[in-house]
Amino acid sequence: MLTAEPAQTRAPARFAAFGGAAAVVLTVVLVGGMDLYRLGDSTRHLRRTISEYALGPQRWVFDTGVLLLVAGSVAILAVLVRHGVAKWHSAGALAFGAWSVGLTLVVIFPKNNWAIGPSMSGSIHRFGSMVAFIALPIAAMLLARPWLRDRVWGAHARWTFGFGVLSALAFTPILYAIAVNAVVGTSWWRVIPLGYVERLLVLTEVVAVLVAAVWAIAVTRPGQLVTRTGQLEYRPSSTS
Repeated sequence: MLTAEPAQTRAPARFAAFGGAAAVVLTVVLVGGMDLYRLGDSTRHLRRTISEYALGPQRWVFDTGVLLLVAGSVAILAVLVRHGVAKWHSAGALAFGAWSVGLTLVVIFPKNNWAIGPSMSGSIHRFGSMVAFIALPIAAMLLARPWLRDRVWGAHARWTFGFGVLSALAFTPILYAIAVNAVVGTSWWRVIPLGYVERLLVLTEVVAVLVAAVWAIAVTRPGQLVTRTGQLEYRPSSTS
């Protein structure tokens, strides 16, 4: 891996890492807050997808939350790449980028209101969702895999990899529903309680991003260097 830069040049990256983590947490507060607010009336809305909020007066909250998640994810990836955890052209970084692109499509093209029939926007929205949901587990596992046995970053890598695996497992009910649709023709979104499954999937994927954010914050600690052999070193600030 690349040797890290002197401590005083790490302040912008450290700010980006903390800012990325804060953006992801704020996403959880905004979107989770909408769910909690509506729980006072009924739990029926939990059977519907989170994107349903984009069809009502809360659309601005939903869009803001998703765009914050995109911005936070990009910032976290940029810090990890800048400090040698990954390279921009690596499969893990590209998958992380695909996660962000998919989420952006979800905002630009709102969910279709099936009560009035299909639409191009709805189709693109569904495509963006599938790209994001599939890409994030792949990104987490690929970014972490080279570091799993590293003496310094192994723990961060294992947590990131673990939540990548959990995210992949959380996606399997949707794969099952699609398989049922292919075999017997039942609409795949009717095979499972899609709203609950999606919320579990989103939760595991967002936590995976937060775990990656903790890793990004760790690599920007002042005075800490990642050498080519993965050894952890400290350099006094006076010599930086």
